[in-house]
Amino acid sequence: MRIGVDLGGTKIEAIALDDAGRETFRERVATPRGDYEGTVGAITGLVSKAGEGSVGIGIPGAMDGEVVKNANSNWLIGRPFKRDLERAIGREVRIENDANCFALSEAVDGAGRDAEVVFGVILGTGVGGGISIRKQVVKGVNAIAGEWGHNPMPGESEQRPCYCGRKDCIETYLCGPAFERDGKNLDRYHDRLGRALGVVINILDPQVIVLGGGLSNLPSLYSEVPKIWRRYIFSTSVATKLLPPVYGDASGVRGAAWLWNDARKVP
Repeated sequence: MRIGVDLGGTKIEAIALDDAGRETFRERVATPRGDYEGTVGAITGLVSKAGEGSVGIGIPGAMDGEVVKNANSNWLIGRPFKRDLERAIGREVRIENDANCFALSEAVDGAGRDAEVVFGVILGTGVGGGISIRKQVVKGVNAIAGEWGHNPMPGESEQRPCYCGRKDCIETYLCGPAFERDGKNLDRYHDRLGRALGVVINILDPQVIVLGGGLSNLPSLYSEVPKIWRRYIFSTSVATKLLPPVYGDASGVRGAAWLWNDARKVP
């Protein structure tokens, strides 16, 4: 059995999957915001209810060794989260960024299940990304692989401030609040997303790009953006597919469970 936990800003969700990817348990609780010990306790309680099995956890940040960094849930930053969870749960845990978990879920048995290289994109309150190659997460030496949201937006120079301290990050043009501020102008959004993903394709050349987050529900993205990105890609033909997620909001927690897919057979 694989147990996955998705730690969000408002809720913590846990599931258990059997070897075929079938869900055998699901429960969620409110996130104890600002309470580190409470967060560890809530996760421990959910894992206990889920039963025996491997444990993977998706977080809104990254691990720097045993310590959390770059987390929206700022009460986790600088804390030895992995060590504390393993002591509380009594099992080894694997922890990954939630965008990496999304990409892994869709690569294992979702929209990218037949692809070798999958890029998972989060278009929501923030903009993130994750890379899966041969159904494994690519972490990177600095634990930031896939963080395309904090690269400069190609072709824009409005000096938009980003919370990261830089200006004109992709996130400041493609996140949900930016879409609202721009008057929900779809033509402009299509163009910007096409430019930004064109850079990803030039570097990573994935077979599949899967969109997640609230803006992934816009149907026109899947027809219009591939028409645009062709202008920016260094190839006479482009075979990369832009697809919606199979599991939607559940991809993050499923991907956390699949963090152990190197140890057992996957579909």
